Amino acid sequence: MTAPQARVPPGQTVTAKWPVLTYGDTPQVDTARWRFRIFGAVEFLRQWTWEELSTRPSVEVRSDVHCVTRWSRLDNVWRGIRPRDLLGEARPRSGARYVMVHAEPDYTTNLPLETLLDDDVVLATHHDGHPLPAEHGGPMRLVVPRLYFWKSAKWVTGFELMDEDRPGFWEGYGYHMRGDPWLEERLGGRPRETMQAARARKARE
Repeated sequence: MTAPQARVPPGQTVTAKWPVLTYGDTPQVDTARWRFRIFGAVEFLRQWTWEELSTRPSVEVRSDVHCVTRWSRLDNVWRGIRPRDLLGEARPRSGARYVMVHAEPDYTTNLPLETLLDDDVVLATHHDGHPLPAEHGGPMRLVVPRLYFWKSAKWVTGFELMDEDRPGFWEGYGYHMRGDPWLEERLGGRPRETMQAARARKARE
């Protein structure tokens, strides 16, 4: 087994706590009305209700969390659905290379499609044996262990497949387009937008 210190990227401090970091208020998601969509550069537009996803086979994945604010939490146990299983039903088109992750209330973050297909990536409904609490992204959040945790969108609602990369919410404010914690990719990767320009861009989308 890999020693804990070897699992911590540069500049990170290990914590047993799980800090709550959210831009804005925590949304209260109504699972009776909640839908998860896959759209964009796909052969088949797909949509699932909470009940439909809840009846699918789940997987359990153990992984570490590395937050861009420099804390790491090791050995988290997640239970949920692998994104690649849902993407397989939507069938990404041959030119699709990127994904824009959409989440409540209007959050987005971008990922390479190949990253979303990794074995340890999961749409999590449970953490350490308990249903995921709202403040940590419940009823469902994306977990992408190999990238900084802002890429693991809380309250996730869909994947938009894209041929070309474009910035999500925090990326539009200067966060790195990829966010690899081992390379300390916190900022950069594309010229920083001003707050005014980012708001104007979001209004057009």
